[in-house]
Amino acid sequence: MASVAFPPVPTGTLSRRRRVGILLICSMSLLIVSLDVTIVNVALPSIGQQFHSRLSGLQWTVDAYTLVLASLLMLSGSTADRLGRRRTFVIGLSVFTVGSLLCSLAPDLSTLVVFRMVQAVGGSMLNPVAMSIITNTFHDARERAQAVGVWAAVVGLSMALGPVIGGVLVSAVGWPSIFWINVPIGVSAIVLALRYVPESRAAVARKVDGPGQALVIVVMASLTYGIIEAPDRGWTSPTIVAALSVAGAALACFALWERRVHEPLVDLRFFRSVPFAAATVTAVAAFATLGGFLFLNTLYLQDVRGLSALRAGVDTLPMAALTMIIPPISGRIVGHRGSRGPLLVAGAAIAVGCLLLTRLTSTTPFGLLFCAYAVFGFGFGFVNAPITHAAVSGMPRAQAGVAAAIASTSRQVGSTLGVAVVGVLVSSSLNARSGAGFATASRAGWWVLTGCGVVILALGVVSTTARAHASARRTAELLNPEFLEGLTVR
Repeated sequence: MASVAFPPVPTGTLSRRRRVGILLICSMSLLIVSLDVTIVNVALPSIGQQFHSRLSGLQWTVDAYTLVLASLLMLSGSTADRLGRRRTFVIGLSVFTVGSLLCSLAPDLSTLVVFRMVQAVGGSMLNPVAMSIITNTFHDARERAQAVGVWAAVVGLSMALGPVIGGVLVSAVGWPSIFWINVPIGVSAIVLALRYVPESRAAVARKVDGPGQALVIVVMASLTYGIIEAPDRGWTSPTIVAALSVAGAALACFALWERRVHEPLVDLRFFRSVPFAAATVTAVAAFATLGGFLFLNTLYLQDVRGLSALRAGVDTLPMAALTMIIPPISGRIVGHRGSRGPLLVAGAAIAVGCLLLTRLTSTTPFGLLFCAYAVFGFGFGFVNAPITHAAVSGMPRAQAGVAAAIASTSRQVGSTLGVAVVGVLVSSSLNARSGAGFATASRAGWWVLTGCGVVILALGVVSTTARAHASARRTAELLNPEFLEGLTVR
């Protein structure tokens, strides 16, 4: 019915004003997905108190969402290319909005985790599909890079708004209200998408890779379960050993299957491009630092320093503000000069920001905390644009959804692992040293996050060499010999 009321418009006929409008509509989906992450982190102490949850329970509140999101993003991207990007986008908005409402009604932690998974099913249809819509709307490489910069700025906006809005809502109304804000934004985005976003799909329909999708779910679920539950059950317990073994075996089977199937869930040839492969690893490292940073910092400020949810949100504004301001600048730099500069700045600043927190105590001066937050936010603000640009540049537009979904999946995998790993390190330290405070126990986590920043820095060098550029061109020719336009990975 919607397609009859609002007939598709070919993207090639769109005016610049219409293209900008589509970018803003797509950014609304990113806003609610990203806002949800920051708001939920602020609410974790309140959720834990109401449901009397252990640290692992709080980890699942965050990771149940990112786990499902990471598992389904690639399927959603390829499905959108086949069935229609606007249709998939609207369905995702609808499911996410309903899931948000259900989360606000959850009577216990287990139910909340389940409803978070419902949210994630809808969220998996949003970011990669929206990025695919943007890629097929902005054909000029420089204009596309600038659009990606605006897109990345929305993450910063959500980080700026999320802690403050979440703090106000949690303090004034209670944690269920943090999910209410998604409802009006989701409904508005649905109406605007049906009215203004043209339908588009790949010229050649791709089949659903059921076995590949199932293996991805097994890998992510068993790996996350093994990491989160290990501190309580023990790393050598049969359950944990079995979970991690299943994850390894499923990953090996996935790699073998994807090489054999005619239309794979993930075309492994993408990874012959050094910039694309490096962007994937960079996304994992960058979002592992973000997920771990938010998780550790929220619990530290509220549980150790005794701040209210609102005060904790306000105190993170130095990080959030820079994460909002920097991405458009990064997008312009990527569009004009390439990815090396932004990646080097991102890696160095993220590493320094986390390094400043490796000696955290219960009395660390707030001035040092603010400095660390600002440096981290400055670095993270630079990282998104080059990741997305490398992911979609040089890839055939017919596979834009899959390419963007791989980049989005890498982000969610990073967030999932970041929360899981730093949570495990804190739990293990607390169990090993009775009487150790959270601040001291968190130091190992901050060292791991510092290492992630160093990885980003190194990949920024490796992925921008002449040899890396040549591999990107060879991969583009392999995927589609006629598709060389827009290959501007630098």
